[in-house]
Amino acid sequence: MEKILIELSIKKTIHTADGNEILDIGLTIPEYGFVTLFGKSGVGKTTLLRIIAGLIKPDSGYVKVGNEIWFDSTKKINIKPQQRNIGFVFQDYALFPNMTVKEHLLYAQPQIEQGYVSELLDTFHLKGLCQRKPDKLSGGQQQRLAVARALAQKPRILLLDEPLSSLDSETRDILQSELFQAHKNFHATTLLVSHDKAEVVKLSDYVYIIEKGRIQKQGNPIELFG
Repeated sequence: MEKILIELSIKKTIHTADGNEILDIGLTIPEYGFVTLFGKSGVGKTTLLRIIAGLIKPDSGYVKVGNEIWFDSTKKINIKPQQRNIGFVFQDYALFPNMTVKEHLLYAQPQIEQGYVSELLDTFHLKGLCQRKPDKLSGGQQQRLAVARALAQKPRILLLDEPLSSLDSETRDILQSELFQAHKNFHATTLLVSHDKAEVVKLSDYVYIIEKGRIQKQGNPIELFG
């Protein structure tokens, strides 16, 4: 039986194009799994990532990771984001313009491990770009750096908010393969937000389909989309 890492049951009022809606979600994510939240824009996928990260507070419910309670509205527990062992890759990458590629990775590490940084640079094909700053990188290279930086801190959970959505199809296909390999190599439980069916099938072990504030379907992506 798979060991459950994340257990979540929350309610949160969100603002949609059709007005306010209650996000009412319960889900479980296995340790080392690659799970996708799938649905149209505005259904609350990114809100769920931010709730796990501690960047948004639910109206009620709980978030449990392993044996730790990260949020519980009844017990008034809400662990600070910096105390949650997560790596977060935002849609806009949120890179520092004044830092080189290597400086990004060193800065992200709690304790500097040059060997681990070298492994990340190799995995994401950034070794020859160590001294470049973000404005000298292509979109694909910036995406690679954003994921590598998130993994540099050795997070238990990797949160990916549509990190490939702005890339052309050829670059996106290559980076999907690199992302899948990185998930296997670095052993982080990964939660992806996507609305691309092909991407979900290629990367995910399991998918939750969200519509109208609730999980409408869940299961193996090939069975749901194949």
